Amino acid sequence: MKVLVEERLNTYIETKPLRLANNGQDLLFWSERTGWGHYYVYDTATGTQKNALTSGEYVTMNIDATDDKAKVAYITAVGKEAGEDPYYSHLYRVSYDGASVKLLNPGDASHAASLSESTKYFIDNASRIDDAPSAALYDTAGAVVSKLDSPDLGALREAGFKFPEPFKVKADDGVTDLYGVMYKPFDFDAAKKYPIILYVYPGPQTESVTKTFNPRSNSQALAQFGFIVVEVGNRGGNPQRSKWYHNYGYGNLRDYGLADKKAAVEQLARRHPFIDINKVGIWGHSGGGFMSTAAMLVYPDFFKVAVSESGNHENNIYNNTWSEKHHGVKEVLDKDGRVTFEYDIEKNSDLAKNLKGHLMLSTGDIDNNVHPANTMRMADALIKANKRFDMLVIPGVRHGYADRSAYFNWIRSDYFCRHLLGQAADSVDIVELNKEKEQTGEKKSR
Repeated sequence: MKVLVEERLNTYIETKPLRLANNGQDLLFWSERTGWGHYYVYDTATGTQKNALTSGEYVTMNIDATDDKAKVAYITAVGKEAGEDPYYSHLYRVSYDGASVKLLNPGDASHAASLSESTKYFIDNASRIDDAPSAALYDTAGAVVSKLDSPDLGALREAGFKFPEPFKVKADDGVTDLYGVMYKPFDFDAAKKYPIILYVYPGPQTESVTKTFNPRSNSQALAQFGFIVVEVGNRGGNPQRSKWYHNYGYGNLRDYGLADKKAAVEQLARRHPFIDINKVGIWGHSGGGFMSTAAMLVYPDFFKVAVSESGNHENNIYNNTWSEKHHGVKEVLDKDGRVTFEYDIEKNSDLAKNLKGHLMLSTGDIDNNVHPANTMRMADALIKANKRFDMLVIPGVRHGYADRSAYFNWIRSDYFCRHLLGQAADSVDIVELNKEKEQTGEKKSR
């Protein structure tokens, strides 16, 4: 047995599947060693690095195919095209020696490519949040063979639909660009003041910021009650940026993203007088449930209302593949040369005494991802701190709320309406859900 490639980094190491190329003579290995995710070509027999397959201030996401005859790889990458949202993906044709990199599907949108087995053609699906998606057939020289389809949104527009609006703000450091999306009510009136609600997920494996066409999202629906709803990234939130951006929260897994969320809302409020900076709500699921509660406790005078679903409030009892990996374990060497490992992570319950606004906690009672004990311990800490809060335990569901999601969507909406708008439905029946029941056309017996 022989080690071919050894990788050492000062935080944690992300990996992607190894690929063989050049009739098995080359090994394509992905690494963030330069601060950006790229592929490197190694000699399969000796483990000697031949060259970088890709390089530069962008991130390669995956190898879609290889062509040993032409000695090229087809790679999906993000952040390479100047002036575009750095999360927009494109397909590139890259020579094995790394000397040639060609963009195959240009256009300021996120592109999902599906290559034919022969690698002569690919289907490109282009989409962005504020336009209709489209599909086209390309050859792998980058020429459009045929435009395939784009949906007719006429009926959607006639129904009153309006696209959400992408935006860019600075992080709390005043330097780093953050990218987001703003949803407005379809009957938006710029002369009015609207509460603002953040939909959040802290990362570090993803950011919950919609990049592609989606006319039926929870954010779009929530805005129709009379809110400005915002999705925006934060440092430490996504591996599709630099290694520095990705690992920003290392060692501070509770609080690292909060300052950027707050700074984003403050900038938007300065730009747009229709945003009421005194009425800020926040919600999220899983990591977003954890983050929304943390926001209420770290910035209790700024965030006024939160709905926190299935949150990992107590990361010391969450799974080690997430908490220990992304927060870090400290290796300690004592004077006698003995090595021990220390792991200490901040918990939401530590700050329960800080709560000032309205907080709703929820969890499924058989959650097998984020154990319900996370929510129970948070509730226990709030009770011990003599705080009023709301809580809903949903029977028989795991981490996702499955067929109870529609019910909880209305509970969440009512909660924000009650505490940010001062009004909410008070009927025992959620009549909107009852109306959605399938009509059989049969007369009911009396």
